[in-house]
Amino acid sequence: MDIERIAVIGGGTMGNGIAHVAAQHGKSVRLLDVSEDVLEMAVATIGKNLERQVKKGIIDAAQSEATLARIETGSDLAAGTEDADLVVEAVPEKPELKYSIFQTLDRTAPPKAILASNTSSISITEIAARTSRPDRVIGMHFMNPVPVMQLVEVIRGLATSDETTRSTVGLAQELGKIAVEVNDFPGFVSNRVLMPMINEAVTALMEGVAQPEAIDTVMKLGMNHPMGPLALADLIGLDTCLNILEVLHRELGDDRYRPSPLLRKYVAAGWLGRKTKRGFHSYD
Repeated sequence: MDIERIAVIGGGTMGNGIAHVAAQHGKSVRLLDVSEDVLEMAVATIGKNLERQVKKGIIDAAQSEATLARIETGSDLAAGTEDADLVVEAVPEKPELKYSIFQTLDRTAPPKAILASNTSSISITEIAARTSRPDRVIGMHFMNPVPVMQLVEVIRGLATSDETTRSTVGLAQELGKIAVEVNDFPGFVSNRVLMPMINEAVTALMEGVAQPEAIDTVMKLGMNHPMGPLALADLIGLDTCLNILEVLHRELGDDRYRPSPLLRKYVAAGWLGRKTKRGFHSYD
């Protein structure tokens, strides 16, 4: 299946990154969000990221302009998805919100369209069960920041067809990504491995084992990680980390996934990381 028209639901960090990459690789993109302010910020962010790519010599000015020209924005889900070949949902990691969106997409997107979720932990099988086309529902988990990171986890639900999987893997490759196929378990591979490490780093901080910079430095220099776990949590968003850990804890029933009380406290305080300029580190 040729995928040329892509609708992206959600104009936040992941949504605007997916729209950027798809448009940069020649796809016609509709970026949809209920908030006009979010859409304006999304387009501005894409513009800044394209400028950065031009300065680095990754693309030229003409390619940057062409990329922006391929992106439309809108707030009407029905109009924005009526002719899509593929829809990628990239809204916050809340199951009921995603279920509701997929129920709507099942009515508004063409019957042949693939419905993909950028979820980082929620069951694709459960999302697909809210539609009449579970064979055409799949997980397409991009990494943040999308224009930079190469990996896409492609997650098959119980009913996802071989054809849907082949088309999705092919699209990821067209977008310059490396697609890794995984099965539908809570957290998949990436967050099932990553989130316990982040959670343990938060617990070490809570217990006074070391300060944030020391914890991150040990993991960077001692374990050769490009970024420490607390800095990475700030980049992901502490609210997103908490949502993922809650899904893992609930679905797997294992206390090793129980969110650290300090993580809950920071989220309650609104200290969500880079996006609020304060998390485990400060960002001025």
